[in-house]
Amino acid sequence: MSNPDELLRIEGIRKTFPGVVALDGVDFDLRRGEVHVLLGENGAGKSTLIKMLSGAYRPDSGRVLVDGKEVRIHGAQDAERLGIATIYQEFNLVPDLTVAENIFLGRQPRRFGMIDRKRMEAEAAVLLERVGVNVSPRARVRELGIARLQMVEIAKALSLDARVLIMDEPTAVLTSGEVDKLFRIVRQLREDGVGIVFITHHLEEIAALGDRVTVIRDGKSVGQVPASTPEDELVRLMVGRSIEQQYPRARADAGDALLSVRGLTRNGVFHDVSFEVRAGEVVGISGLVGAGRTEVVRAVFGADPYDSGSVLVAGAPVPRHDVNAAMTAGIGLVPEDRKGQGLVLDASVEENLGLVTMRAATRGGLVDRKAQRTAAARVAEQLGVRMAGLGQHVRTLSGGNQQKVVIGKWLLANTKVLILDEPTRGIDVAAKVEIYQLVNELTAAGAAVLMISSDLPEVLGMSDRVLVMAQGRIAGELAGDEATQDAVMALAVSTNTGSTNSSDTEKEAPRGH
Repeated sequence: MSNPDELLRIEGIRKTFPGVVALDGVDFDLRRGEVHVLLGENGAGKSTLIKMLSGAYRPDSGRVLVDGKEVRIHGAQDAERLGIATIYQEFNLVPDLTVAENIFLGRQPRRFGMIDRKRMEAEAAVLLERVGVNVSPRARVRELGIARLQMVEIAKALSLDARVLIMDEPTAVLTSGEVDKLFRIVRQLREDGVGIVFITHHLEEIAALGDRVTVIRDGKSVGQVPASTPEDELVRLMVGRSIEQQYPRARADAGDALLSVRGLTRNGVFHDVSFEVRAGEVVGISGLVGAGRTEVVRAVFGADPYDSGSVLVAGAPVPRHDVNAAMTAGIGLVPEDRKGQGLVLDASVEENLGLVTMRAATRGGLVDRKAQRTAAARVAEQLGVRMAGLGQHVRTLSGGNQQKVVIGKWLLANTKVLILDEPTRGIDVAAKVEIYQLVNELTAAGAAVLMISSDLPEVLGMSDRVLVMAQGRIAGELAGDEATQDAVMALAVSTNTGSTNSSDTEKEAPRGH
């Protein structure tokens, strides 16, 4: 091996699926004690590559070397034996087991043929201390928040004596403070000699944490550059062109109020929330974690109940806690959890696009499949969904293309008011711009858009007005030209009368650049 610090090398890896070349001659290497960022658009092939290293897929051609020796990774146990651990966006933890049981699942220490719980919990405590998380080894995983789940996954990887740690979008659902803590842990692991493959769509994280960057585009490795490379050059490598404007909001003249929310209250969660969204307008909602943003829009959509207040669309009242009534009135919701709440993962692209319009397309108990297919094909083409065909299972699409399908089903329904909750979380910069352009098209056609995002620059860049929530209330409203990060944060921390949202104890800032 020419470089004694080289832990892992991938040479000429190729992988195809029916109708799709996922990887086409990809090269990649990882050294001891470095953070090597793997960068690319959704659908570029990053997930396929890491699944190859974790044993979920096998390459059609090419080779993988560990410590200079060619290896075959036929399953998770092979990866584990080689010291390769992967932390996916969807955590691989069992909710009803304890933290210690999850860390050592399938590898519990034994004494006289019985599980040695005392030893298991003691060893788990050492690992948890190493990653800097204050959680009991006896705590049930279902009781933990996202940030602590992330740390348990890292502790689990360390319990395997992992020398190669693959982290797939680890910061996607973390607040600024949680990201800082994760970065401290990653830097410590780098000091300990662990090689880290880090996948992120937040370009500002690359220079802050990375050493080198390998860019994958359309299944090919198109360049390896230092992590200090300017963001605009990384974008050009990623998408094959420059993106001139990150937030291309096209302002439209606002019309009459399409959505009116008056005095909406749910005891202990949010109180006396009132606002309007007019035709042709994007209204952003910002605030700290636990401010009640998602809870409010779920109540507006009828997914959750509320105790008092009213929701009106074009002046007509919408019955409370009734999703069907909300959809009939013209409200659509793209939820923050697209996989758990926005899609049927084992159904096809066509079936998912037709979920909202299926009732309208049914005559005499039969669905007009031809019309549904034609409409689905039109919207998929309009949105540029990268897929093998309409029959492809949504589960196998990249995150950005899954999000396009979630939005597409509401386009088919001619939605008047579209609520976007974290619409670009886990999506690459090019796909973000495509979604922003879609928002422009919706408002130009007279729709109203209500957008929640923890990415503060996104809220500021795409909103005509910004509502700031604090502790379950609207703390203030800012016109587009008044909305700055400082002004939003001043309102976000302005209410100090005691939290009305008992389910969230963290008060972290939204992410800013």
